[in-house]
Amino acid sequence: MSIQSINPATGEVLETFAPTSRYELDRILAAAHAAFLEWRAVPMGARAKQMREAASALRRRKADYARTMTREMGKPIVQGEAEVEKCAWVCDYYAEQAAGFLAEQPRETDASKSYVRFDPLGVVLAVMPWNFPFWQVFRFAAPALMAGNGAVLKHASNVPRCALAIEEVFRESGFPRGLFATMLIESSAVAALIEDPRIVAVTLTGSDRAGSKVAEQAGRALKKTVLELGGSDPFIVLDDADVDAAAVTAADARLVNSGQSCIAAKRFIVVEAVADRFIARFVDELRSRRMGDPLARETQVGPQARVDLRDELHRQVEESIKRGARRLLGGEVPPGPGAFYPPTLLAAVDKGMPAFDEETFGPVAAVIRAKDEADAVRLANDSVFGLGASLWTRDRARAERVAARIEAGAVFVNGLVKSDPRLPFGGIKRSGYGRELSEYGIREFVNIKSVWIA
Repeated sequence: MSIQSINPATGEVLETFAPTSRYELDRILAAAHAAFLEWRAVPMGARAKQMREAASALRRRKADYARTMTREMGKPIVQGEAEVEKCAWVCDYYAEQAAGFLAEQPRETDASKSYVRFDPLGVVLAVMPWNFPFWQVFRFAAPALMAGNGAVLKHASNVPRCALAIEEVFRESGFPRGLFATMLIESSAVAALIEDPRIVAVTLTGSDRAGSKVAEQAGRALKKTVLELGGSDPFIVLDDADVDAAAVTAADARLVNSGQSCIAAKRFIVVEAVADRFIARFVDELRSRRMGDPLARETQVGPQARVDLRDELHRQVEESIKRGARRLLGGEVPPGPGAFYPPTLLAAVDKGMPAFDEETFGPVAAVIRAKDEADAVRLANDSVFGLGASLWTRDRARAERVAARIEAGAVFVNGLVKSDPRLPFGGIKRSGYGRELSEYGIREFVNIKSVWIA
């Protein structure tokens, strides 16, 4: 079966690739393992030099890489440029911080000397999604490579050009040949890779179903996993919130990447006292966002990444309406080519509807009314997911008290949820386990080794 790059804005087939053969997969794994044996002995300062080169390469070709993303998965071009810049940031961040994060830590024991050190594990398999086709990879690869590991990438099958471009960045930045390699394979080939002894661990960003399958396969092989599995993030507006500011940010939080983000706000839980004001302003904000050609700089909402994904999103909307939700905006498939879906707002959403229970991976917002603060927290936590949450209140003490009760890997107060190299990123419940970014992310794929000397 061939792997195709298809422009979701037009349906045009951009390029067709032959899948990586079994022979070539074996060669890639052998080269990655050999490169790791060389790389783990390279001093941290030399590793940092190569990582800074990667950051420079990304910035030099920012326009090209952004255009690749836009044509391959529909990301609005301005957002694609910002994504490339963020990848350069994470490379620079770990080039600067890795030595401190992985420095030996002395411990007082009964020994004459004892300490903890952090040693690389080997070659890590990364199974990555299409929605942030550069960022998802670099936020794993920068810390993993700075820790001394190697990496092989199985990217989503609809972004092969992005996958090959990322390999090009590391190769042209002077990393050992094969240390980071892309494999163009289907998901069915992942299980055999996990079993291969040259793979020591797996990281996956994707659906909870995919995460469950990979965790099962890695468990049989006794290999560590880090899983980031999406979410149905709550956006909680309390009765003392700045409602206008919350509504403006709510539109940004729902429509980032045309709604295709694991940490996009999806369930808008608004306390009854301010619900009508919030909804009126929210409708206006969503309606004002421009949908169209993702290569046009004024476009804010591009197509969905694939037609089948757009159709599944529409099914969730239609099913929610059948179960009692009210459509306030959008909710209709536009005519013409491409996988477009308009900004959509559903009200009267409740448990038992797809818009409440499932992850809606597109520009569909669900408004849920809460009686008071306690009810808002209850509704926010009434989900199988637990990735991020946005909380709106003017009272900082109240914010910190409520944030402590929200079941999520991150709570952002009076702002939209975002990833940041300085903060750990990950979730709980069916949103996965483990952390990326910060010092916690770089320590996921190392041997935390105790050394005790008599």
